[in-house]
Amino acid sequence: MGRYVQVEENVKIYVEDIGEGIPVIFLHGWPANHKMFEYQFSLLPAKGYRCIGIDMRGFGQSDAPWESYSYDRLADDLRAVIDELRIEKAALVGFSMGGAVAVRYMARHQGLGISSLVLIGSATPVFTKRDDFAYGMDPADVTEQMIDATYEDRPKMLAKFGLKFTRTKTKAGMMIWLESLCYQASHHGTIKAAITLRDEDLRGDLGQIRVPTVLFQGAKDKICEPVLAKLTGEQIQGSHIVEFEDSGHALMFDEPDKFNEELLAFLNREELQRLGAEMVRPGERQLF
Repeated sequence: MGRYVQVEENVKIYVEDIGEGIPVIFLHGWPANHKMFEYQFSLLPAKGYRCIGIDMRGFGQSDAPWESYSYDRLADDLRAVIDELRIEKAALVGFSMGGAVAVRYMARHQGLGISSLVLIGSATPVFTKRDDFAYGMDPADVTEQMIDATYEDRPKMLAKFGLKFTRTKTKAGMMIWLESLCYQASHHGTIKAAITLRDEDLRGDLGQIRVPTVLFQGAKDKICEPVLAKLTGEQIQGSHIVEFEDSGHALMFDEPDKFNEELLAFLNREELQRLGAEMVRPGERQLF
C-alpha cells in the first residue's frame, strides 16, 4: 500500500508499505527509487517481513523541493517516516547512496527504531577522494560524469552510468527497466544528490553504529569499489562483509538468488538472536 508522509512544510515523501511482520526499510541508490527492490518486495512478505520502501526526496513519487538534499536532511526525512509509521525494531537496508543515508541516520538519530543494518555497495565512508583519503571516485570525475553530464544530456548520462551499474550485460530488458526508474527522478534532485555524494564525508558517523551490521559488496564494483566496504566495516564494531564474487555495483541484479538468500539469512539470524535475548531473564545464560 502506498502513502505519503509529510516531512516538512510542503514536502511529502512517498512510502510503499507491503506485508505484515518484522519491518524492513529499504533506501534506494542514486538516481533510482524504491521500485529497484521490487523482487525483494515479492519475496519477503511471504517470509513474515513487512517491506517499507522510501522514495527519497527528488526521486520516484516523492516531492522534489529545490533545496535540501544533504545527508542530514535525507536522514531527517527517514526519521519522519519512522515516527509517522511508529516503526520499531526494523532492519534498515541501504544501497549505494541509500547506504550513506542509512549511516547518517544511525549517527544523527542514534538508530531510533532500527535493530540491524544492511549496507549494499554502500557509498561510505566517503564516495570521493580527499587529501587524506585515497579511495573512491575523483571529485572532478563526479562533477564531469554525474553532475555536468546531467545538466547537458541526462539520457546520455544514464546510459553511460548504466554500463557500470551491473557486471552482467546480457539482461537488456532489465537494464532498460532500471534506466526507466531513473527517469522518474527530478532533474534538479538528481544533480543536487550527486553534489551530496561528491562532497559529504561519513567517516565520523561509522563509529556511532551500535547494531548488528552486514555489508554486501560486489567484487567487480566499478562505482563503490570493494575497498570502501573494507574501510567501512573496519569502523563498525562487529560488522562483517559478504562478498559477491560475480557482481558489480548492483549485486541484487547480478546475483539475485545469492542476494536474497544472504539477506534472508541475516534477517532471520538477527531476529532469532533478538528474540533469544528478550527471553533470557536476569541471571540466565543466553544459548544463541
